[in-house]
Amino acid sequence: MGQITIVGLGPGPANLITVETMTMLTSAEQLFLRTEKHPTVSTLSAQGIKFQSYDFLYEKLGTFEEVYEAIAVDIVDRACRGGNIVYAVPGSPMVAEATVALIRTKATASNIALSILPGMSFLELLYCRMGIDPIAGITILDAADVPALSPDLPTSLVITQVYNRQVASDTKLTLMTFLPDDYEIVVAQWLGLPEEKTSFIPLFELDRIPAIDHLTSVYVPAPPKLTHSFSLDPVIDVMATLRSPGGCVWDIEQDHKSLRRYIVEEVYEVLEAIDLADPEKLCEELGDLLLQVVFHARIAEESGTFSMQDVINTVTEKLIRRHPHVFGEITVRDAAEVVFNWDKIKQKEKGYNRESVLDGIPPALPSLMRAYKLQSKASKVGFDWSEIDPVWEKITEEMNEVREALRKNDKNFVEDEVGDLLFAVVNLARFVGIEPETALNRTNKKFITRFTYMENQIKAQGLKWKNLTLLQLDDFWNQAKRMEY
Repeated sequence: MGQITIVGLGPGPANLITVETMTMLTSAEQLFLRTEKHPTVSTLSAQGIKFQSYDFLYEKLGTFEEVYEAIAVDIVDRACRGGNIVYAVPGSPMVAEATVALIRTKATASNIALSILPGMSFLELLYCRMGIDPIAGITILDAADVPALSPDLPTSLVITQVYNRQVASDTKLTLMTFLPDDYEIVVAQWLGLPEEKTSFIPLFELDRIPAIDHLTSVYVPAPPKLTHSFSLDPVIDVMATLRSPGGCVWDIEQDHKSLRRYIVEEVYEVLEAIDLADPEKLCEELGDLLLQVVFHARIAEESGTFSMQDVINTVTEKLIRRHPHVFGEITVRDAAEVVFNWDKIKQKEKGYNRESVLDGIPPALPSLMRAYKLQSKASKVGFDWSEIDPVWEKITEEMNEVREALRKNDKNFVEDEVGDLLFAVVNLARFVGIEPETALNRTNKKFITRFTYMENQIKAQGLKWKNLTLLQLDDFWNQAKRMEY
């Protein structure tokens, strides 16, 4: 068995190669270079150092992955046959060198002795030129990995191997998905060489610079923190404290079932804020509703069923799946087709065919809302009128049946028929595109406003309710109505 020594040729000029590495290069029995396309190679040739390179693989194979794999296999095979191999790469062996990682894995599997000598990379030069202290945070990646870059990356970014105009263009387009087109970046070229150049340019010009080659890298300063950035951590942490030993006794005692009524109340308070067009109230009520979500998620996390992050991930993935016309390649004609696709995708996600068209409607919904959804489901399979006249006729029919039930003085019969009448009115609302729960809620508020006006007028005029006729009360009611217009 032989052994493998991996060294780095530094970022450019030969004077940046370490003394230890230069000694290893001059004494190597078998020296292999990943590529001859490096400024130091001319110095090696001038000193009579013999070497072989793997540049031929770049022309022979279709992808970089195939090239790197072939190099690693060849280096380890030579060592297995008893050779003492020195393998030299540009820059530092431990910075952006895929072949080094592959060789380490294969050498370990084959019990080949391996040593890696430290070397200087172009990064040290870049830090000096740009005045960068990497302790503040920096991310380094190959241009091929830019498409996988997270848009909320908080650090500065160094992109290596921007070796031609196509790679520069692809890099630019990816960065422009989350940075302004004119965001200032730095193109660093030929660092350490006499022709060294650093160019401050707007992002959209990246693929327009005059010369691009294998010694071209890009530095992207970290964008300033957005003023509208936010985190759920504060409310999550507060809820965790409230539920922990020594927290709030009431919060600790709650479970999913005991909190049911609160989440319903918060939804209606959000609706009220929307109806009032009050942004401050809406902000507050949305916070209260969010608190209920966090509360339930905390209870679930304590039992090990799911966490708040699971809630966020689930709804995010669902939104992406159910909007293939946005995140996929499907096209739609209008909003109706969006809803149709949503329902189809939803059925597929459930993994089963429902036995009834009416399945899937929560029984705990408010009655008006549930009636609306039941009728909508039935309508989708054709159980619906095609015009409004029969809808009116159905309401008249149900009104007559209520009168008949009252004449018979049967309370259960009256309850049934009043329910049928309400169901028919819900159908009218659905038919004309009105959500009945919202409509009735609006009327309730209108009633409160008018009745409060009546109370105030009666009090202001020193009158007594018991002394007023219905005609007088109607007059106050009509005054309230006129004030709304």
